[in-house]
Amino acid sequence: MPIVNFHLVEGMSTPEQDERLLLGACRFYAEVLDAPMDRVRAFITPHRPLQMAVAGDLAAHNGLHAPWFDCIVLEGRPLEQRQRLLRGFTDLLVDVLGVRRDLVRGCCRRVPPEDWAIGGEPASVLRKDEVDARARAAASGSE
Repeated sequence: MPIVNFHLVEGMSTPEQDERLLLGACRFYAEVLDAPMDRVRAFITPHRPLQMAVAGDLAAHNGLHAPWFDCIVLEGRPLEQRQRLLRGFTDLLVDVLGVRRDLVRGCCRRVPPEDWAIGGEPASVLRKDEVDARARAAASGSE
């Protein structure tokens, strides 16, 4: 389930930086969520500098690289984990790409397990034990 998508201005990162970003994101995601690596996905969606505006002007004109990211977790993940992902993915973008921290934006989307498919089957069925354990932990206040 763990998926992160980085939206970057095309041409403002090298292939080596892209690789470091993707592999670093995978390792970080697996660590934070204590998830097997085979579940983790990381993507870069490039945007042409003439098709992305930052601070009221096209990135092609002002040269600002203002990445944003979108990460997905199953509903029930504790707030601490979600906020750690937001901080960590921001840190990764700053460290790997050298972008200004104040220009990075991100969000963590929670998806109900019944609305997420793994091989066509709902996560609420395939990951039932994990989902139930998180729900019990949240109910007992041990988030």
